Amino acid sequence: MNTNGDAFLRLVKIMDDLREKCPWDKKQTIQTLRQLTIEETYELADAISENDWKSIKEELGDLLLHIVFYTKIGIEQNQFTMDEMINGICEKLIHRHPHIYGDVEVNDEEDVKRNWEKLKLKEGKTSVLSGVPKALPSMVKAMRLQEKAKQVGFEWDTKEQVWEKVEEEHKELLEAVASGDVNKMEDELGDVFFSLVNFARFLQVDAENALERTNKKFISRFTRMEGEAVKDGKQLHDMNLEEMDAIWNRIKHLNTEQ
Repeated sequence: MNTNGDAFLRLVKIMDDLREKCPWDKKQTIQTLRQLTIEETYELADAISENDWKSIKEELGDLLLHIVFYTKIGIEQNQFTMDEMINGICEKLIHRHPHIYGDVEVNDEEDVKRNWEKLKLKEGKTSVLSGVPKALPSMVKAMRLQEKAKQVGFEWDTKEQVWEKVEEEHKELLEAVASGDVNKMEDELGDVFFSLVNFARFLQVDAENALERTNKKFISRFTRMEGEAVKDGKQLHDMNLEEMDAIWNRIKHLNTEQ
């Protein structure tokens, strides 16, 4: 049975073969791989949301292939070697875990996070918010920004205080709606979203995953509604809202009973 090292070296050898012999693999660059990597990451996220371990294993393999692919291109362009890439993350982990590899003492995970941010600033980072990718989906980015700010104490004490902020932002949104100013409405709606993400954090709920669960629930119910309409010999566009709502509520009631 192969060890982890043997399995990894097998993948590296296959990547070498593909880069040399496969027309498609030979043409790829870090730029052409970028979007594919993003897609693979989202596929992994989907598998995690579904708690589908078979797919998680498969998607992790796909991402590992991409890591090896980028590294192969880096080697070809004399940018870095595989050893340098791997040892780089090893050294970073050792440096940022002085409570494991040094004499720093911590009481809990929050102490670990605070030490991590302090070390990053010592490494030359100019802000505690640095390191949050610009291309992150907005809801995930909001959560990460709030988590970063928390490490320097910029945080509410209780979830009740956070909910008061949600209600405050909701009031400001309604005022913007009354004004008819589209820019103000967009600003205030963004503030409502941001404060709701913060409330989700205090509930220890993943806001992105919560919304995705609702998306999937909507898709399931809507497609079932389409099916029910077809059974009645109708199409949704031929029905009024009251008729569709009646089918929707029937499906929702059935789901509640199950």
